[in-house]
Amino acid sequence: MAKKPVTTRSGRFFKLAGMTASVAGQYAGQRARRFVGREDDEQARSERYSRMADQIVDTLGDLKGAVMKVGQIASQTQDFLPKEFSSALQKLQKEAPPMPFEVILKQIESELGLPVGELFESLDEKPYAAASIGQVHRARLHDGQEVIVKVQYPGVDESCDSDLKQLRLALKLGGLLKMPKESVDQLFGEIRIRLKEELDYENEAVNLAAFRDFHRNDGWIRIPDVILSHSARRVLTMELVEGDHIAEVTPEHYSQDTINLIGHRIFTMMADQLFRFQCIHGDPHAGNFAFRPDGTIVLYDFGCVKKLKPEIVEAYRKALVSALEEDYPALDRNLIALGARVGSQPAVDEAYYAMWRDILIQPFHGHEPYDFAESEIHKDVAAKTTTVFKYLEYFKPPVESIFIDRMIAGHYWMMKRLGVQAAFREELEQYLQQPDNSSGKS
Repeated sequence: MAKKPVTTRSGRFFKLAGMTASVAGQYAGQRARRFVGREDDEQARSERYSRMADQIVDTLGDLKGAVMKVGQIASQTQDFLPKEFSSALQKLQKEAPPMPFEVILKQIESELGLPVGELFESLDEKPYAAASIGQVHRARLHDGQEVIVKVQYPGVDESCDSDLKQLRLALKLGGLLKMPKESVDQLFGEIRIRLKEELDYENEAVNLAAFRDFHRNDGWIRIPDVILSHSARRVLTMELVEGDHIAEVTPEHYSQDTINLIGHRIFTMMADQLFRFQCIHGDPHAGNFAFRPDGTIVLYDFGCVKKLKPEIVEAYRKALVSALEEDYPALDRNLIALGARVGSQPAVDEAYYAMWRDILIQPFHGHEPYDFAESEIHKDVAAKTTTVFKYLEYFKPPVESIFIDRMIAGHYWMMKRLGVQAAFREELEQYLQQPDNSSGKS
């Protein structure tokens, strides 16, 4: 029997409060055992973390909304939660179970002020896609145009602040946030701002127009146009622009050369947005992209967009240059400028930087193609995460650039799933040669 969706603010609060109480109780029990000298061993601690993680993930998946989105972000930001949580939170990257169709119909009519029959010639009951804060349905306008309609789940925006407070409390009482309060404040503050923007579909319509304009000369990028007459704050209607899901990019339809071409285009798109537009598509999971056998990339979902400060882009560029050149004193300074390093702490051991550099540089190490399908960078990173605790007080979440890291991590996984074989060193060096602060492309 399907679970009844939670669509009221009070319902969400009590569901989250129950989760928080359970997590806090488990942590208190562990603290009590430690007090009487019965310290958990590594396996017991891992099992306890896994139970807590599964409970949190189940709750976030049921509620969707802000807390589910935070879970998705946290799954890619593995340096402030135990690894058991990062693994469990990966489940939230999967497509969410859909809301009942009658809930969707009511939301459309409430937002657009007309019966669905007057708005659309037809509206598919089965969702085209379901995600954390809304779901998409295919439809046809009365003039015959095929469109998709993105509908926000009821109650998600009004509950955003209380959801975030409750999730933060759960993580705190569960002993799971391993960083100073100031860093937690900054991290949740940044996530809140991005979520507020993402919950405003009128803002997303503006983002879509801006990115369409920036990529106007990139014939290999397709971004849907917005149907403003059928859009509002919680409903967004766009032209139907179809492509193959990443799971459909198979050898039967895509040659290795085409997959490699798509890989180069993903890199170009990402680098252009970062270094030239200084504004990035901040939610790069597989569901927000589609592909075509001619090498075209289709981009969806511009709710999560991060406008970057020029000084942050420049600090990021300099950090990459110093890492490539193995100039670790310069890398240390640039990470401080980026807001990732605590400036009052002594310089970090160069061997520590060298270790991470050697792992992360692999796709850019030489001029031979790198086989992403065989890449184990994620495993190499996971194997070294225990070393982070040695320097925990030296680093802090890079709030201004956290969505850059999220973008890069998301594209890494897409390259791996696609099976891209490509060398990017030369292209990267071209972008790093000097800053380009232009907001458009010739």
